[in-house]
Amino acid sequence: MTDTTAGGTGGAGFKFPSLGQIFSAMRRGDLALAIGVLTILVVLILPLPPLLLDLFLAISIIFSVLILMTALFIQAPLEFSSFPTVLLISTMLRLALNLASTRLILAHGHEGTDAAGHVIQAFGNFVMAGNFVIGIIVFAILVLVNFVVITKGSGRIAEVAARFTLDAMPGKQMAIDADLSAGLIDETEARRRRKTLEDESSFFGAMDGASKFVKGDAIAGLLIVFINVIGGLIIGVAQQGMPFGEAAHAFTVLTVGDGLVSQIPALIVSTAAGLLVSKAGVSGAADEALMKQLSGYPKALGMSSAVMAVMALLPGIPMIPFLGLAAGAGVLAWVMDKRHKEARVTEEAKVTAPSATPAEEPIAASLRMDDLKIELGYGLLSLVNSTDGADRLTDQIKALRRSMATDMGFVMPAVRILDNMQLEPNAYVIRVKEVDAGTGKVWPDQWMVMDPQGGQVDLPGIHTVEPTFGLPATWVDTDRREEASLRGYTVVDAATVVSTHLTEILKSNMPDLLSYAEVQKLLKELPKEQGELVKDLVPAQFSITGIQRVLQLLLAERVSIRDLGTVLEGIAEAVGSTRNPQHIVETVRVRLGRQLCAQYTAPSGYLPLISLSPRWETAFAESILGDRDERHLAMQPSKLQEFVTLVRDRFEDAARQGEFPVLLTSPGVRPFIRSIVERFRAQTPVMSQAEIHPRARLKTISSI
Repeated sequence: MTDTTAGGTGGAGFKFPSLGQIFSAMRRGDLALAIGVLTILVVLILPLPPLLLDLFLAISIIFSVLILMTALFIQAPLEFSSFPTVLLISTMLRLALNLASTRLILAHGHEGTDAAGHVIQAFGNFVMAGNFVIGIIVFAILVLVNFVVITKGSGRIAEVAARFTLDAMPGKQMAIDADLSAGLIDETEARRRRKTLEDESSFFGAMDGASKFVKGDAIAGLLIVFINVIGGLIIGVAQQGMPFGEAAHAFTVLTVGDGLVSQIPALIVSTAAGLLVSKAGVSGAADEALMKQLSGYPKALGMSSAVMAVMALLPGIPMIPFLGLAAGAGVLAWVMDKRHKEARVTEEAKVTAPSATPAEEPIAASLRMDDLKIELGYGLLSLVNSTDGADRLTDQIKALRRSMATDMGFVMPAVRILDNMQLEPNAYVIRVKEVDAGTGKVWPDQWMVMDPQGGQVDLPGIHTVEPTFGLPATWVDTDRREEASLRGYTVVDAATVVSTHLTEILKSNMPDLLSYAEVQKLLKELPKEQGELVKDLVPAQFSITGIQRVLQLLLAERVSIRDLGTVLEGIAEAVGSTRNPQHIVETVRVRLGRQLCAQYTAPSGYLPLISLSPRWETAFAESILGDRDERHLAMQPSKLQEFVTLVRDRFEDAARQGEFPVLLTSPGVRPFIRSIVERFRAQTPVMSQAEIHPRARLKTISSI
């Protein structure tokens, strides 16, 4: 029974592919490459008739010429990044043809010099000119030129290029990060440069290995010729009964012709490999780059012309070729010198042109402001440009922005880093919206040492004050870093000092950095389900500006807005009764109770509290005047001063015990107490009883 189902292997279901189907498959690049590689493998196994061997030898020659021309015309080495793969395929093709021709030479060499095809016969007769000794010498010279000169030099260049490219990769990556942090390039350009850098490293690494293909090809060609000559003599004399001279002539012509047919394409491909690896650092096609650089110094051409003229006058030297070359070099030197002078005159005219001609920068460009900017004295530029492998300032700022985005829920603006020659060498200034927000001094080659207890460090160095928290600190040399660590001191480098200072400034100025555009971006990036809530809320019930103000008030108390969906739900709940952002924030904070309790929970798992006594609760409640959105606090200054003193004492006592508690109040007075506490203890959290999550573990430290 014949199987006629789909996929059956019966004779009735099988059809040979038509010629059109074969050409259709060849038009696909992947299938064409697969068929080509399989053909090479088939040639390694099955014998080829002379006619097909001539065709494949012609393909090998034109393929090598195509590789050389491509290497000449490309603008940069990475444009021919597939060269290692192409080199492997061309090498395999030549070796397969060598094996196929060897079969024909040894099997039919006694029949005549056309036994291995007309291409090998033509190369052998043309080069040898009837004398096989000449052919052997010419072949040996070609092998030496390819193996000793071109291949060895190309391999060494590829090896050194791969090593130096790999060594320079970290420095180039850090330079890209520095340009990105400084605002000179955007994320797209940074990704493109990183991709180019990775491709360059992979290319030169592959070229280092691919150069071994060329070297092995040259050695294999030499061995194949030796084997063919010896094997042909043995077969011709011992098996076919040929005279030694006739056998030597026939097999030598075939062998040398075969060697030349394989070595000439190998020499061309080796030259292409040498051009490609030696082109690192040279932009443009090879002819443009070489002519531009060789003709860039007319004096060199003039001296060459003079030397050729002197050599023409030596006895026995043919005068006409040397004088002709001298004249040609002299004319070229005069033409190039004239062009260079004209170019210099044109350049000077551009420089000395009236100041009104160049386009002036629009006045509107001066209105642009940088949200965040760090200005460094010239002594601190090493914090940005260091290549010693240490964490640079740009790397720490990049990590800081990522951490702040995760912790607080929005991406901080990019930090622009500039040098300011008006600053002291070791000084820096941090500006927020072009306004000074912090300043300090650091020493890049030294380490800042601080006592965790807040005392003065007992080590020789530059005694100063830590710029972020105002603690006593000392800058010590590197050789005292280990001693300071053994004494239990805190040791940080200069970049960490600046990034820590920047961190605290960012946390203090987060409300100012949350712009209207950033709020719009956050709302657009919400999931689809929460996006429906935004459509219901904006603009019918609340404006984007109002949402921005609520988020800014949350950030002012260092509350993360990452859970933006819950924040919007709280706003939607509150806008039915009030439009006051302060009152809306209280509703939102209640919904964020789980997050707030988790944020302030101690490592031991409980939430430390300092509660407000009923006396103070009553005092604040009675001091609140007005109704609804018009409420305000009207407490006697002496009473407020007493409250401030009590809060400061209680929290300092808790800090000495290693506790960082939360001030707990009733919901009605929390915003008013927070407005007082933030003036002298901005980092102290104030929570209402409604914000405590039911599952939170509480621990009362003391009360006020």
